[in-house]
Amino acid sequence: MLAPQTGLIASLLLAGSALCAAASVPHAQHEEAHHEKIAPKVFIVSMFAPEAEIWWNIPEFDILAHNITVPGLSPIYPDVHCTEDFEICQLITGESEINAATTVTSVAFSSLFNLTQTYFFIAGIAGVNPERATLGSATFARYAVQVALQYEIDIRELPSTYKTGYFPLGADFPDQYPTSIYGTEVFEVNDDLRHIAAKFARRGNLTDSTEAKAYRAHYNTTSGQYKAATLPPSIVECDVATSDVYYSGNILGHAFANTTKLFTNGTGDYCTSAQEDNATLEALMRAAVHKLTDFSRIIVMRTASDFDRPYPGSSATYNLLYSDAGGYTPAIANIYRAGIHVVEGILSNWETTFAGGVEASNYIGDIFGTLGGQPDFGPGRAEALVNSGAYKKRSLRR
Repeated sequence: MLAPQTGLIASLLLAGSALCAAASVPHAQHEEAHHEKIAPKVFIVSMFAPEAEIWWNIPEFDILAHNITVPGLSPIYPDVHCTEDFEICQLITGESEINAATTVTSVAFSSLFNLTQTYFFIAGIAGVNPERATLGSATFARYAVQVALQYEIDIRELPSTYKTGYFPLGADFPDQYPTSIYGTEVFEVNDDLRHIAAKFARRGNLTDSTEAKAYRAHYNTTSGQYKAATLPPSIVECDVATSDVYYSGNILGHAFANTTKLFTNGTGDYCTSAQEDNATLEALMRAAVHKLTDFSRIIVMRTASDFDRPYPGSSATYNLLYSDAGGYTPAIANIYRAGIHVVEGILSNWETTFAGGVEASNYIGDIFGTLGGQPDFGPGRAEALVNSGAYKKRSLRR
């Protein structure tokens, strides 16, 4: 979920900066041919220009040493960027699920690359749940949940028994498990790798802003409900919701937190909102089916740039369009400040830890069990049958 510095005007400005950024890459350095397949150890996945640019011209490495045009990438971001030794590469998906799926598929199935040992590091900004984290924090997810893949009724036309306009496909009420499963509802990545990546990131010195410090104070309530929002930026291990809809408000925030719990059988811990992650993970999973990628080598990091709901006494509209929370600048900066330690940690411990892979003690994959193993979420789990009313005898609706 993009977090504007404030609202629609800023979003348009960011889109313009993306176009300018695409034009600013030194095209004269494009690679005409690379005779051996490129086998990066780390592939950074950025979603739009500011997220990508934070990795450019840094002291640790030159990610623009090679700029390789790959068929199928975004017309705005047509190149994969790599360091001189090709150990680190970066792609820019473009925002939204469609752009992410198309770009990552194009790279994962490209004959230019050997990605069988590559660690994919999704590193972008996101909205944040003030009950779980604060502006500028860097979060690491185990689950990515496609929360908007549901039925929707305009809230002005809801029956009195409904608390939200979203409810699962094939179900009658928001708290019932979906009976119409598409397969992209939930992805689970390597939790052991997540812990290692978060530990690396804690070596970083996260930055903050004066505006963000002041804005956090609005969430200081006597109930302590939003205590996490009032604290300085930190590293938090919690989960990400994917939605093309850029949403704001208490009703939607609570609804999608509940969706995250429901779809993961009570295990998921919703804290950030993004627009691409389930699409990226689906593309990487399909490549893993063909032994082109290793799904156990994925890290999902999102830094918090705006709150997904207003502070008490404010409105969802103000929160979305007019507030200047001050989180955007530190969130962008902290992609690098936290992320560089993840990248360096993988490279410096390659032979001892990462070349052979980090063995996952948890299930990894999708709701279908496509890559093998038994999902710890989904309709086949006892928790879904016990806690959900969705599996009563009824015909499925489409």
